Amino acid sequence: MAKTFSLFDEFVLDVPPTEGIKYAGSKLKLIPQILELAKKVDAKTILDGFAGTTRVSQASAKLGYTIICNDIAPWSEVLGTCYLLNTKSQSEYQPLVDHLNAVPPADGWFTEHYGGHVNDGCAIQADGLKKPWQLHNTRKLDAIRQEIETLKLDPVDKAVALTSLILALDKVDSTLGHYSAYLKDWAPRAYKELVLEVPKVFISEGNHEVYQTDIFDLVSRVSVDLAYFDPPYGSNNEKMPPSRVRYAAYYHLWKSVILFDKPTLFGKAKRREDTSDQLSASVFEEFRRDTNGRFIAVDAIAELIRATQARWIILSYSSGGRATAEELNAVMQTNGKLLAVVEMNYKRNVMAGMRWTLEWVNAAEKPNREFLFLLEKS
Repeated sequence: MAKTFSLFDEFVLDVPPTEGIKYAGSKLKLIPQILELAKKVDAKTILDGFAGTTRVSQASAKLGYTIICNDIAPWSEVLGTCYLLNTKSQSEYQPLVDHLNAVPPADGWFTEHYGGHVNDGCAIQADGLKKPWQLHNTRKLDAIRQEIETLKLDPVDKAVALTSLILALDKVDSTLGHYSAYLKDWAPRAYKELVLEVPKVFISEGNHEVYQTDIFDLVSRVSVDLAYFDPPYGSNNEKMPPSRVRYAAYYHLWKSVILFDKPTLFGKAKRREDTSDQLSASVFEEFRRDTNGRFIAVDAIAELIRATQARWIILSYSSGGRATAEELNAVMQTNGKLLAVVEMNYKRNVMAGMRWTLEWVNAAEKPNREFLFLLEKS
């Protein structure tokens, strides 16, 4: 029988504030439960393996944990550097942000490809394409991004400047929260002026580390008390092309803003060529089965759990993901002891008061169920 935790009678009520962009994989709503699980096992060091907008890393660092923050996306590394490696107060960055806001607008690569005329409220341009930003904001983007490069800032200062730019762009875009498609009519926020603000940086005592690498390359090199994994499972909709759910496709524009490399583009959304299906696939988003009939994504999760050097692992799962509940349950049983299962929709611990059973699997058969698993490795 597995040991189970009663979680929601003693919530982490004072969750530290975090900052981020609109993101389909945001862990914002999971933070209280993740922090509670981490507190239950008395972890001190945490690996945030698929950090995304780094909200989990930010909140954990503010509570005194030592964080290893990782994501394959370059924009995630910038956010992690900004928030976790910062050693200055917010006020010390104000002159830099004021300077960037004062840079005169200029036409450039972003305006050429992603800036649109107002057209009486219609975002469809003469070339037949919809655009994510209006011209007055892409001209500011072009000028500010060039100035950040010209200033030759140190890595943390540059990360703060780029984070400020991304946060500002996120407030004036004309999208549903991703960049694989844009709105036909301009969103009201697209008319606003692009204005940079100093990110809500903080100084923490932890000796944090920030990486941008494949998770399998990292877990063999680091050891922590607790690892938190929220891999991009991909959709279990057989009719949905995998490119529609890959985060590289969703957030290609943030990569272009960070790298400033003016890449070759393709498609109506003008995606980076390196975010095509052939080049940007994640094994966790793999929609195919192997020769034994198992989803390749599930085998990847099993390999990740085995390779991770941590006593405890928190794993996120969505019933809309490629991994089936039954297969995932078998993976966890094989690789450790399941201490707790938290079902997010109803804010309850479905394992509380139960013996260790497959009850969560039955619950996961219903659509749109999200779970957190706390696993103690064998």
